Amino acid sequence: MKTLIFSLCLCAAAVNAQTATPPVAVDAAKYPSLQAALDAVPASGGLVTIPPGNYEITQPLQVKTAETRIVGGGAATHITNKNAEGAPAFILRPPTLDADKKARLWRVQMADLRVSGNEKSGDGIFAECIEEIYFEGVSIDHHGGSGIHMVNCAEDPRVADCIITYNKKYGVDIFGGHDIVVNANHFEENQDALRCSDSFNLCMNGNNVDDHLGNGIIIENTYGSVLSGNMIEECNGTAVILDRDCYGITLSANVIAHHLKGGIDLRDACGCTLSANTFVLAHEFSVRVGKDSERNTISGNSFCNTYIGAGQDKRPAEAKTPMGTDEGTGVLVEGGVNGLSISGNTFSGLSTAGVWSTGVVKNVLVTSNLLLDCGRKLAKKSAWLVFAPKSLVLVKDNLDENSPSAP
Repeated sequence: MKTLIFSLCLCAAAVNAQTATPPVAVDAAKYPSLQAALDAVPASGGLVTIPPGNYEITQPLQVKTAETRIVGGGAATHITNKNAEGAPAFILRPPTLDADKKARLWRVQMADLRVSGNEKSGDGIFAECIEEIYFEGVSIDHHGGSGIHMVNCAEDPRVADCIITYNKKYGVDIFGGHDIVVNANHFEENQDALRCSDSFNLCMNGNNVDDHLGNGIIIENTYGSVLSGNMIEECNGTAVILDRDCYGITLSANVIAHHLKGGIDLRDACGCTLSANTFVLAHEFSVRVGKDSERNTISGNSFCNTYIGAGQDKRPAEAKTPMGTDEGTGVLVEGGVNGLSISGNTFSGLSTAGVWSTGVVKNVLVTSNLLLDCGRKLAKKSAWLVFAPKSLVLVKDNLDENSPSAP
């Protein structure tokens, strides 16, 4: 009897395999529209190839199938969103999501094409409830919304080797993701480069973030993440912001260069480490530790201006624009901070003190730092390590050329 049941199961599996529609290859050139080509993909998935050409759309292209890869011929495959009512160029979303909140699509991928918009269009690519979503080699520019906007794409979202530019909101906006990879992308002149909120395990490495109208990277209510090896330059706001209960995040080996406000702003972050970063030309602060941030470590960083040796600075002390002037700042600690270790850093050529507080702080350790040529815009003989009276601070074994005990 067992043998008979097993044989019947094998037969049923064979019948299902023969009747199920296998994944297909779809050549979009053979269809009357891009949407028709996308609709030709069965539920089992497939590969949609879009040949080089200029494709103008006025309504979002809907991707409704799992196991689907959409590939173009590089930037020569150019999809332009002409919609002026805030609609995105692409929507990647389970077709049954409105009726079934647990509906998900798995492994939707886009590669090697350009998607552009206009000031009145929406996001370049809006994706919701797609697991293991993957973007590679996509150019996304000039949208009225964000370049890539992911909502509850929880499992292993990846954005790699894309160029994301001139979008009116975020270059990449991630909500509700985990085990996220954002690597080797170029972000330029978006409002903000990237926002990652209500997520965890963001791995953001080797990106070039340049010339943003607002801020660089904003991380909110996210933990267990790493930002390393990124070049973040010339934001009109702040390079990196951690806010809304962030914890357990490492920011390491980044170059934080030329920001009108600040370098890294720990607005609400606990148990985080800032190490081996270089801060240069940050105009208001290189690091700010907000009153809601506790138990953080700032170690082994360089805080500097444009000094190039032999008593010379690369930029002038005054210029026609703030971006043209020489500047260097240190660590601003807001009153109320409890628990902070600042050790092994170099502070040099700063307009400000190396470290200063705006109010009473406690359990702050400042040790083994080097301070040279700081306080350029402070009154003469101003201290370079300054804390409000009644603060619980241990300041020890720093080499401070401004200190009365300095040799």
